Amino acid sequence: MTWTLGTSLDEFRGQAAAFLAARPAENTVLLTVAHRLAESGPTVFGEPPVFGWWRPEEGAPVGGAFLRTPPSGPRLSWMPSAAAAELAVELAAAGPEFTTVTGIGGGVDPVRAFAAAWTAATGAEQSVRFTQRLYRLGELAEPPRPPAGRHRPAGPADREPAIRWYEAFLVEAGVELPDVPRAVDQRIADGTLHLWEDEGRPVALAGNSAILAGMSRIGPVYTPAEHRGRGYGTAVTAAASAHVRTLGATEVLLYTDLANPTSNSIYRQIGYRPVEDSLILDFHQR
Repeated sequence: MTWTLGTSLDEFRGQAAAFLAARPAENTVLLTVAHRLAESGPTVFGEPPVFGWWRPEEGAPVGGAFLRTPPSGPRLSWMPSAAAAELAVELAAAGPEFTTVTGIGGGVDPVRAFAAAWTAATGAEQSVRFTQRLYRLGELAEPPRPPAGRHRPAGPADREPAIRWYEAFLVEAGVELPDVPRAVDQRIADGTLHLWEDEGRPVALAGNSAILAGMSRIGPVYTPAEHRGRGYGTAVTAAASAHVRTLGATEVLLYTDLANPTSNSIYRQIGYRPVEDSLILDFHQR
């Protein structure tokens, strides 16, 4: 088995694009992050990214990949657990641009395999930041209790509240994004930010990713505390999901926090079904 490490997005996409596109659900994060890097530049998420791809033997097709946008930890594609463990050993022995790994994310089995090998190689300790479940939309259903109001795309006049809500979502989710205004501006310009409006005022927000390999992922989804409990978040999620279907998405996906039973329940009610669970782990030096 062999890993190739690099810092060139063009080389990564040239080597791994077909593999990632063949499993667009399990590889949704890598597909969308690579697209955003190509669209907005190598520092859109912070420091310049690093990449890797794995072949089970020399000359074989790519069978696994990772992408890292420091300071975030690597995100693993679908891959065999043995490949994830080998990657941890490779990174622990690589140069400083690869070795300052503070966490790992991806499917449960490869993440656990990576973490076991990483902690053995480096002496670090691990902790769970959160567990997620990836859902795929089957037949889209109307929300069981449709709220008042309507769906509309976010426009330039919505920029300031959208930035506040986006930042609040990131705080609640425990996720960092270095330039929220830039991300919101891009989504508004692309038509990938959705609002639910009631009595002329926005009450909930949802985003969707660009359609890549037939896949679009819904997120973030956020309802301010004062508007929760009325079905707005479910309604804007359903509306965003219907929107990407009309644009040709064949795989409509979203992640939920397994610690939040409410969100897992409401997404099932509108037609989402589980695909796989994933883990986000942090590493700490003893």
